[in-house]
Amino acid sequence: MASIANIAGEGAPIKIEDADVYVVPVQPGPEVIRSTQKIPFQAYLNQAELTRAREARGEPATSNPQEKEMETPSLSSYEQELITARRALRTAGWVSVFYLITTDVLGPFNAPYAFSQVGYAPGVILYLIMGAVACYTGLILWHLFLKLDSDRYPIKTYADLAERIFGTWFKHLCSVLQSVQLIIIVGTICLSCAQSIEQIALNRKICFSVAILIWVFVGMVIGQIQTLKSYGWLANFSVWLNLIVIFASMGFVAHSPPNYASATAAYGPEVASGPIHTGVFVNLPISSKVNGIMQMVAAYGGAMIFPEFMAEMRRPMDFWKGMVCSQLLVCTVYVFYGIFVYAFQGQYTLPLAYQGVSKYAWQTMGNAIAMITGIVAAGLYGNLGIKIAYISIVEEWINGPPLMSRKGRLIWTGMVLLYWALAFIVASAIPQVQTISGLVAAIAIMQFTYTFPPLFLLGFDMVVDASKNDPGDTWTSLSRWRRAAFSRRWFFKMFNFVLFLGSVVLAGLGMYGSGVLIKVTFENGVATSFSCTSPV
Repeated sequence: MASIANIAGEGAPIKIEDADVYVVPVQPGPEVIRSTQKIPFQAYLNQAELTRAREARGEPATSNPQEKEMETPSLSSYEQELITARRALRTAGWVSVFYLITTDVLGPFNAPYAFSQVGYAPGVILYLIMGAVACYTGLILWHLFLKLDSDRYPIKTYADLAERIFGTWFKHLCSVLQSVQLIIIVGTICLSCAQSIEQIALNRKICFSVAILIWVFVGMVIGQIQTLKSYGWLANFSVWLNLIVIFASMGFVAHSPPNYASATAAYGPEVASGPIHTGVFVNLPISSKVNGIMQMVAAYGGAMIFPEFMAEMRRPMDFWKGMVCSQLLVCTVYVFYGIFVYAFQGQYTLPLAYQGVSKYAWQTMGNAIAMITGIVAAGLYGNLGIKIAYISIVEEWINGPPLMSRKGRLIWTGMVLLYWALAFIVASAIPQVQTISGLVAAIAIMQFTYTFPPLFLLGFDMVVDASKNDPGDTWTSLSRWRRAAFSRRWFFKMFNFVLFLGSVVLAGLGMYGSGVLIKVTFENGVATSFSCTSPV
């Protein structure tokens, strides 16, 4: 898959360029032929070491590859040109990556709702723990990228990283989960934009499914854009608009009562106007608390495209600086914004905090801005999701035409229509922002941020350790497993294995909690699939 961003140099303003260029030679060169063959794991390690050494020496990224014959044997002129082209794309510095990660991860509008489900103390503790673990798993992805990525065998996506360690089947699993995550996120954005329309319309409400359909049609139009260059200035502009919504909603909730009508529509008739209750701990069903935790998981759900950010960097070894600084900033914003809004709105806190404003003018301001930023985000996520599906299904599975070809353009158009139609089904079938975001967190976000990274590191360490003093045995022999597990740092491997199991269990609980909450919400008559009833 092509990278999603080609950023200017260190400290430059964020600018998403057209990096979606696919090299399609008329005659398959050696690199294409080699890609169908099994590459030894040691070759990835050797080439990565050479690339990191070149980067550490500060050699220009566009310099011609002049590796010794013993280091990279029999490089053809085609391969040399391809490697030079790859190096030319690596221009980003860690400051630019800091802004990109912050833009990708920062989205605190569900943080107050998460606090309302668990209380002050668990909310703060869990946000800090989730943030720390997300930072750790981000460092894992960074470490593995440095060990496995090279000019000759580049890692461009999360799925590429999975393939190096566990094989093609795991790459396909990641691609499927990426597609699921992105399509549900797009559906959720359509759902939130439809809720904004309903609130703006006030007493002139339209059919809710029609409100969702409006944004689906808009998405089908903007989805015809194949490259991301046209989204560049919109993406930058939407960041500042989001900041306006954050600060404005904090000011609004501090000077007005909660939106009782929307709270009743969202949670059922048992929530009525009355005193605002907040608590260090809250007494809610376990399914509600688990769903609140899943909102926190979703809050740190940017790891899926960390490898793509690193693939754009001039010095990938500096990625940790931007990632750690971004995680610290994001965690601080989540905790502060969540506590602030929850303190003023208590049990009436809505899943989208800016929709909990009671005064119509202030509410409309937040909704109008959020619709703009929402459709921009939906367009970006939809573009990425469709490309993942196109490359995985059309190009790799059925050997279809390249994306940038004329036939590829026609197939792309059809896939855009199908993709947004599926997003409409997701949004209209489960018209509940608070549960659908928890569901996608449990199904996909949890895996990319918390489950897969420790498993990847465990697998990488075991493969490397098993290859030392290798007598030639295979993975069917006990001696190879013993060497892989206990020859070095067995306690660290055990820690990552336990973290992996804990993440799997939490993901299972999240699916259960979201499922139960969806069922309860439907039973209470709060939301109905494919209906005109508005959940706000």
